[in-house]
Amino acid sequence: MRVDQVIPSLASRDAIGVHTVNLTHSLRAAGIESDIYYGTCTPDMAEIGRPIGAIGRRAQGRFLLYQASIGSPVFDTLMTREEPVFVNYHNITPTELLAPWEPAVAYETSLGRAQLARLAARVALAVADSHYNELELVEAGYARTAVVPLLIDMVRAGPSPDGATVRRLDEAKAGGGTDLLFVGKVSPHKAPHDLVKMLSVYRRVYDPAARLRLVGSPLGERYGPALAAFIRELGLDDAVEITGSVDSSVLEAYFRAADVFVCASEHEGFCVPIVEAMGHGVPVVAYGVTAVPETVGDSGLVLSTKDPLRFATAVHRVVDDADLRERLAAAALRRLDRFSLPRSTSRFVDLLKSATGA
Repeated sequence: MRVDQVIPSLASRDAIGVHTVNLTHSLRAAGIESDIYYGTCTPDMAEIGRPIGAIGRRAQGRFLLYQASIGSPVFDTLMTREEPVFVNYHNITPTELLAPWEPAVAYETSLGRAQLARLAARVALAVADSHYNELELVEAGYARTAVVPLLIDMVRAGPSPDGATVRRLDEAKAGGGTDLLFVGKVSPHKAPHDLVKMLSVYRRVYDPAARLRLVGSPLGERYGPALAAFIRELGLDDAVEITGSVDSSVLEAYFRAADVFVCASEHEGFCVPIVEAMGHGVPVVAYGVTAVPETVGDSGLVLSTKDPLRFATAVHRVVDDADLRERLAAAALRRLDRFSLPRSTSRFVDLLKSATGA
């Protein structure tokens, strides 16, 4: 008995990559053999899995679990296999949110949704990481579905924060000003430009020294420069920091320095950084579309609009109202239990055991 995973791209600073590795370890601990086969990988992950071309012939008693998040050539290999197939669905960004900026990436997402639909008829079990994503599976024709959050330790604080980053952020905070944080891909569908609009209003109305930190890598080559030009046009060069990709110790420093986590994304299938913010005790103010209300629950302020003034007012309410922050923190502590790594791991492994007859 074995459950091998097939993933388009295996990357270390990627939630799906971490989830996949953790699932492999959990299956092995449960007595189920498991390896990872990838289309591409970051250099530090090359020895964690194997290239898809090494998957070999059909193995008796083997099941394949496909980590679906984007269109990929590894899907074509998967479709030639005779083993029973499971799917773990992490959502695919709608093409229309990316096409005006990054047509090549938009093509990959369009391909991914087409591939997801093609796979439905032969899948024995499809697991989504949110009920929102599960609904997309049902609409695509998947018969047996379940929901399990990502197998990532989103609840506890991370490693010791990077010392140099802590000192720099502390120096900035000593001069006053609210620290707003967003973590995620710097991409048009994540809408950091709307956070910049909100910051501009927030500084004029509430706190002229407020700062916004956008922590994450850019998507493609067009949106990032356009965002930087927009920031310059608004005169916010000194107030907005775009970090690019950072390691876990640097990210920890940003979470610890944040006063409020803000999200204006147009589309989220789950949104791991929201849960990480809860785990760090950082209150959340987010635009409430797609899976965001499900993830936030009652532990943050979920907005029905991204109007900059209303968004800024909600942020100010969280910053200014200590009682509200305490209520949100208490609600976050209660909500974090549903995302705990041990609980999610047990649920996922039990589902696979049942599906495989182990």
